[in-house]
Amino acid sequence: MGVPRFDLSLSDLQSYRPDVAEPDDFDAFWAATIAEARAVGGGMTVEAVDTPLRTVDVFDVTFPGFAGDPVRGWLSVPHAADAPRPAVVEYVGYGGGRGLPHERLSWVSAGYVHLLMDTRGQGSRWGAGGQTPDPHGAGPASPGFMTRGIDDPADYYYRRVFTDAVRAVDAVRALPQVDAARVAVAGGSQGGGIALAAGALCDDLVAVMPDVPFLCHFERAVGLTDRDPYQELVTYLSVHRAAPERVFETLSYFDGVNMAKRATAPGLFSVALMDFTCPPSTVYAAYNHYAAERDIRVYSFNDHEGGAAHQWPEQAAFLGARV
Repeated sequence: MGVPRFDLSLSDLQSYRPDVAEPDDFDAFWAATIAEARAVGGGMTVEAVDTPLRTVDVFDVTFPGFAGDPVRGWLSVPHAADAPRPAVVEYVGYGGGRGLPHERLSWVSAGYVHLLMDTRGQGSRWGAGGQTPDPHGAGPASPGFMTRGIDDPADYYYRRVFTDAVRAVDAVRALPQVDAARVAVAGGSQGGGIALAAGALCDDLVAVMPDVPFLCHFERAVGLTDRDPYQELVTYLSVHRAAPERVFETLSYFDGVNMAKRATAPGLFSVALMDFTCPPSTVYAAYNHYAAERDIRVYSFNDHEGGAAHQWPEQAAFLGARV
């Protein structure tokens, strides 16, 4: 049974462009973070995997992420590709991992090189698992990932994840199978929020495709939905009653709205108007601040599943027109 719409009307959403707190040193913080990760360096390994797939070559990739930590991914390449191809780097939804290589074949079947990044520390809530640990930790946190290290932006969990996302783009651009000038990023929910960050922090992407993105307009989200993962922040703040100012200051460095303001590549969003997990106004807050060419697909009667399988052909057409 469906749930009623609970957020702004579509006409109000289309003009919803809220002021979201942005720290003065936002750009300096991220420039230093990415520079530090790149300076650490570290080697990438690409190992062929024997699978039943006959039209796709699969590789188990490990590349250096935040602090040089090893991050895993599945690299899928059209079999016997005879020239460098455009690539899509994809990020995973909250709690999931990279799973198994035969689970995500759409992009490679369409002729793209596809890198699916494992999310550090996740991969044990749904799907077929993840294999990338997060060796860092700081301070008290509520269960989940949203409040890990939230006392300080430098220690916050998503600083590591967003840095991994940039280094995933760096890694795929270094592959001989890839045309480094034709790389796009994509993801749904948490993966969409990570894609927005990668779009802000990577140069010269050809497209950014966040699907029902999470990690946008935190202050509105926590007052609008009682669902996890945003509810993890509410739980934390209900215990740490003096912490809201500090918490939201930390989150401002990671807000998808502030990332969207720095977009340079064309963006294709999706939103679901009955989405209680990532409320539509939080998605539109990022979309309406998106600084580059943008478009959005609206699913009026859907919850957080959004367009599901209907959205990928929209993304494929959007990207195909730009590569």
